[in-house]
Amino acid sequence: MTDYATPVVRRGAAVCVSREDDRLQLPIARLDDADDPVEIAADAVASTDADLEPVRTGTAVPDGEDSYVPVLFDAPADLDAPADAERLAPTALLHEAEQPTWWRCYERVAPTVRSITADDEHGAAVLSTRALEVLRDRAALQIAEGDPDRGELTDLAERLLSARPSMAVLENRVNRALAAAVDDANETADGDDETPAAGIAAAVEAAADTGIDRAIQVDADTAAAAAGMLDGATVLTLSRSGTVLDALSSASLDGVYVAESRPAREGIGVAEELSASIGAPVTVHADAAVAHVVAHEGVDAVVVGADAVLPDGRVVNKTGTRAAALSAAREDIPVYAVAASDKITHRETVNIETGDAGAIYDGPADLDVLNPTFDVTPADLIDAVVTERGRLDADEVGAVAEDHAELTSWRE
Repeated sequence: MTDYATPVVRRGAAVCVSREDDRLQLPIARLDDADDPVEIAADAVASTDADLEPVRTGTAVPDGEDSYVPVLFDAPADLDAPADAERLAPTALLHEAEQPTWWRCYERVAPTVRSITADDEHGAAVLSTRALEVLRDRAALQIAEGDPDRGELTDLAERLLSARPSMAVLENRVNRALAAAVDDANETADGDDETPAAGIAAAVEAAADTGIDRAIQVDADTAAAAAGMLDGATVLTLSRSGTVLDALSSASLDGVYVAESRPAREGIGVAEELSASIGAPVTVHADAAVAHVVAHEGVDAVVVGADAVLPDGRVVNKTGTRAAALSAAREDIPVYAVAASDKITHRETVNIETGDAGAIYDGPADLDVLNPTFDVTPADLIDAVVTERGRLDADEVGAVAEDHAELTSWRE
């Protein structure tokens, strides 16, 4: 038996594949007994000349006398496919590849409801795209197996909505895909009493694909809108928002202060990435020092992401956002919540997720532990919600929330 490492290089929601005699396949590299699959897989795609972030390794996929160990990597957004490869939706491995091994390799490292639930490293925008990938992949598999099931797809959508209940963008994007798919399938049914299951599966795959492309573009436009407001500024930020990170990386800043963002300390990674991408000083500091930094370090603006924006303009974001906004208000410094309009929820309240108690205290004393993942910042402490549409005031936020309420029609 020969073992191979199989790198699955993901950029956005697409993966790098190659064609051999017009047949799609993933790259491979031979594994010896003592080899680390991650290292061998990374070496196999070293020609990409980019920093690849290993995400997860799947169990081996047997194929006759051979086996393939898939390793998923996330690639930078500006990565071009190698000259001998192309970037395609991974469902192409299901629809076009003659050998099912390649789809099985992808499937073992693909996003799932469980991985989305457990992910504490990425922001809501990224996880919303992963949710659409899960929908797309399941619909495509139903079509390939000739066993479409509308109930399974709607149940999957419900489980995705429950996975991260505080993340409005995930809810809105899943709802938009399902609403569009149901409308499309109903039109295709041409007046039949019931929507054919095959029609809904194809419609869900297409709507999820469209939703992924739209999400990536909207998030990029939001980052660009925020970057244009921040040139020449010194800013303070906290936690991790991919959209905020892109905005800060694109703006011409004088400096950035990043709160470490306990308990996961994702602010450390943000600070490291910014230090490598901007030509300005980057300072990381303790969460408890936010008020001091705002008052004494020449901060011009506090810039945060949002997991949800409520219809009245309140902002749900990583715990510590409210304290930062209160500190900024005391010093008359503006606070900007940078979030695609898809993060505006139609709900008046959201479920505030709770983190692991052990991340705060795991000692022997009989203590209660409070570790809320998010807090809610009042609208009067937010100077602007910056979206792909520009700055939205309270009335505009409310109008978007009403539009998003209509996307829930597929659940009726």
